[in-house]
Amino acid sequence: MGEGTMEHYSKVSMPHNKGQLHLHFTHDQERHSTQLTVREQHPPLQVIRAFPLATGGVLVHVHNVSGGVLGGDQLVLDVEVGPGAQVQLTSTSATRLYRSRPEASPATQTGTIKICEGALLEYLPDPLIPFSGSRYQQRTRIDLEADAGLFWWETITPGRVARGELFDYAHLLLSLNISAQGRPIAIESLKLEPHCRELSSLARLGPYYYFCSFYICRVGLEAGRWSNLEKELGALAQDLSRPGELHWGVSTLVAHGLVVRALSRQGRDIAPGLLAYWRAAKQRIYGEEPVPPRKIYYLGTNPSSQRRSVAATASRVWRMMKAAVSGNARRKELFCESHPTRARKTLDFYSF
Repeated sequence: MGEGTMEHYSKVSMPHNKGQLHLHFTHDQERHSTQLTVREQHPPLQVIRAFPLATGGVLVHVHNVSGGVLGGDQLVLDVEVGPGAQVQLTSTSATRLYRSRPEASPATQTGTIKICEGALLEYLPDPLIPFSGSRYQQRTRIDLEADAGLFWWETITPGRVARGELFDYAHLLLSLNISAQGRPIAIESLKLEPHCRELSSLARLGPYYYFCSFYICRVGLEAGRWSNLEKELGALAQDLSRPGELHWGVSTLVAHGLVVRALSRQGRDIAPGLLAYWRAAKQRIYGEEPVPPRKIYYLGTNPSSQRRSVAATASRVWRMMKAAVSGNARRKELFCESHPTRARKTLDFYSF
């Protein structure tokens, strides 16, 4: 593919891509299992299947078949967890926010989550990585009914640090509204514009680069139990925190839950902490051990295991690159603009 073609792609103005995913989960009392119904599905958002869990719930991976969020994308995620259903939702990998063209509107994702009586949703995605020049707005509303439970975490990275992209994105807006039986219990709105306001300010991130929030809720538990859990997780926060490197904090909500937050200089320190809080909280609230999602984890030092993990990851990335440039002209063009080197190699191989 010649440079002239690449320049042509960078100048093309195309309509926004509207991806939508509407998932509905129901509880089958006879089988003691949760069933998934995909009511609506438009690329790039997609699910393949629901994996049964030993607890009677299901695990669902939400795929972005283009490998990331492109400038101007308008994504909608609607999830309804019916009475008694138990669901784990996770991503297939980190969410990559690609660079937006100056004339394009910010990429957006709108989430509407309903957790019905006695149901449980565990939302456990991989980190969000805003690329240089990216602009992204995410707004999520969660409604909890009586005895509904929620474990919801989100981790934000400073960008592609290995490539020197430290807070080089243009705009990041994250809004979360959680209500229990119609009453707001958590309202969070975060707007970061690193080129306009330094994130190293003590009023923002200070010396830290990574941050996360973890909401833990169950409607109907008395305030005393939440206070006791806050103390227990607060002690865990003291054990996990390291001055100047990693700081954890825990606070109860106005009712029905608490929130755990972290600031870290190293991304690798956050995931083990989230798993520790998830384990402690689920044992206290549900009397159960959490079941981590099925993913590719490299947990050892055996070279052959490392090679298998790397090979599997490389295969997955290659399939995502192929999907990003197949069958959709607009996504081909934006993929080429955001990844000119990889695009030339990929498109030469998958010529179209």
